[in-house]
Amino acid sequence: MKVTWTDTTLELLRPLRISRASMSQRAAVWVTLAADGHVGHGEVVASPRLGLDLTAIDTALRGVGERITGCADPEQVRALLPLLRAEFALPVVAALDSAAHDLLARRAGMSLGDYLGVPQWDSVPTAYTIGLMSPADAESIAHRMTQAGFTVLKIKAGTGDPAEDIARVRAIRAAAPTAELLLDPNGAWDTPTAVAVLDELADQRIAAVEQPVPAGDPGQLAVVSRQVPMPVIADEDAGSLADLNRLPDDIGGINIKLAECGGLDGARAMLDWAQTRGVGVLVGCQVCSSLGIAAAAVLAGAARWVDLDGHLLLAEDPWEGVGGGDGWLRRPTGPGLGVRRVRAEW
Repeated sequence: MKVTWTDTTLELLRPLRISRASMSQRAAVWVTLAADGHVGHGEVVASPRLGLDLTAIDTALRGVGERITGCADPEQVRALLPLLRAEFALPVVAALDSAAHDLLARRAGMSLGDYLGVPQWDSVPTAYTIGLMSPADAESIAHRMTQAGFTVLKIKAGTGDPAEDIARVRAIRAAAPTAELLLDPNGAWDTPTAVAVLDELADQRIAAVEQPVPAGDPGQLAVVSRQVPMPVIADEDAGSLADLNRLPDDIGGINIKLAECGGLDGARAMLDWAQTRGVGVLVGCQVCSSLGIAAAAVLAGAARWVDLDGHLLLAEDPWEGVGGGDGWLRRPTGPGLGVRRVRAEW
């Protein structure tokens, strides 16, 4: 069993600003797992919030490589993943998880969704993220995206000026009167501000709000949930299965990101938790290429909301196969993840 990797830089089409950061590019590492003439791929992107730069990713991958050297089969790698999730950065393990699953499905001649037996889908609408910007600029982008075919828009909030956040949402609603709107302050509001802003936006038909208050005190999510008219989705407070039992009973949904739960097996455990409790699921992503999106998209058939637009925020996507430019993801064809390099030299 051999694991190799290479790094690259993903340039964004336009800078993306959220409440805690702004980015115009993102470092990414593509991971390849090879065995018996078959290969599988995965992707991990750098994340200041998660403490990952290229050096940390490289160090973790060297450690992972040492652990799987003795594995003769990708099933053995998959069996090791729970131990690796306890030892190494979860986004790095998620990339290896993707590569192992991709390899196993390719070897079986099956799509990854069929291989895992998850709910299948042909096309699903994905949200398009509108970052922190002036209401006028947000309105322009919302109009352009709905004209392109998007029916779901995700609005970033948390500028420090609640009035500006409210104005941005109202401008987007005016430009997209029939779109489903998701609001995401990335934990930027305190509880009174969250309740006040969301109450003010009650007439804007917000479908759901992600993590309105800072992570670390799920009880505050409960306070907000009881006082606002839209479902509250736990995001930063719902990174992995271990976090979920600390959430309030009346939480409206959880955001599942492969990079934060360590991959598909961890994500499926979170799905099971949500389905048992009747909690909605949003499948989310980081800014990444179609390679990273394809792994998360395997779960789209089991989600209430799909927010898999990381590849659509790029100036140029190095991988292809999941679509989305018209607001609709397409289930990749072919074995494994079903995506391919735009240029086949890698």
